[in-house]
Amino acid sequence: MSETVLLIGTKKGLWIGRSDAARKDWRLDGPVPEFEMQGVYAVGIDTRGDQPRLFVGGTSEHWGPAVFHSDDLGKTWAEPPEGSIGFPADAEASLERVWQIQPGPAGQPGVVYAGSEPQALWKSTDGGVTFELVRGLWDHPHRSEWGAGFGGAAIHTVVPHSTDPARVSVAMSTGGVYQTADGGTTWSPANKGIQAKFFPDPFPEFGQCVHKLTAHPDAPERMFAQNHHGVYRSDDGGAVWKSIADGLPSDFGFPIVVHPHEPETVYVFPLVADANRIPTDAQCRVFRSRDAGDTWEPLSAGLPDVSYAPVLRDAMTTDTADPAGVYVGTRDGCAYASADAGDTWVEVASHLPDVLTVRAAVVG
Repeated sequence: MSETVLLIGTKKGLWIGRSDAARKDWRLDGPVPEFEMQGVYAVGIDTRGDQPRLFVGGTSEHWGPAVFHSDDLGKTWAEPPEGSIGFPADAEASLERVWQIQPGPAGQPGVVYAGSEPQALWKSTDGGVTFELVRGLWDHPHRSEWGAGFGGAAIHTVVPHSTDPARVSVAMSTGGVYQTADGGTTWSPANKGIQAKFFPDPFPEFGQCVHKLTAHPDAPERMFAQNHHGVYRSDDGGAVWKSIADGLPSDFGFPIVVHPHEPETVYVFPLVADANRIPTDAQCRVFRSRDAGDTWEPLSAGLPDVSYAPVLRDAMTTDTADPAGVYVGTRDGCAYASADAGDTWVEVASHLPDVLTVRAAVVG
């Protein structure tokens, strides 16, 4: 019998939500002992193999950052004795945090990517047990000019192309979108049309603060981006971007996710720009577009009427069920689930530490 698993990474540990196919009633386990007092900035679920593999990117104040994996749905967790991820000596850098864990496309069952602070991309070919630095991006001539966003200097989004294993897109703070078409050997900025209001030239080649990037596996050339001021769509794989923010109460926010079965359906969580970064109108509302950003509608049934808690860049996700599940976590320690693509919501968790990241999957 299948169940839905929801990983909730927080500023102080990991919680795991579990539900049946209806996704209305949830059981919450946690904090998971292995990650007590760790900042969990990245989680992942890989369902490509015979059994699902869960990932956690934890940051211990004592031991530093590491990537852990579990093959029994979170009952036990493992990390290689020599460590899972770390810079080689000649890189002259220290790993500060893992911000993203992203399984590769279906055709590459052993490939898993990680994004980190400082701004680096990592690739695993053993199912996410160990990672190697992608030198082509680390050695890029632009790297010395990439800045740090408010949350740090990090590659926080990795989007592997679903049909071409040589193509990968990343987003970073603050460098913008970069892409490779040759498996990571060379990389080019892909920010044409994305605005950076904080620069004298508002449309630079790179340097944009892209908060999140997403693409649907069935339509990989259609991409979406939530920017520091700006919501964008690309219809040509990131070559050119155009604004789709009209109809939203604000063009500022952090997450953006696409529906698992409908490439035209996309979700954002608008915030009051810069001044205090709270939900617009102090209401907890997810906004959905069913036409690739041409029009937007607010979704709030079951969400709090009044809220001052934002949703961070990795704290919104979907599952692959039908109807689709949508999940959000907030900085006041709440997590909400929708079993009907966002029309209605139920509370999964409350009074947790700040929710930093969420991932969900149907397993079993």
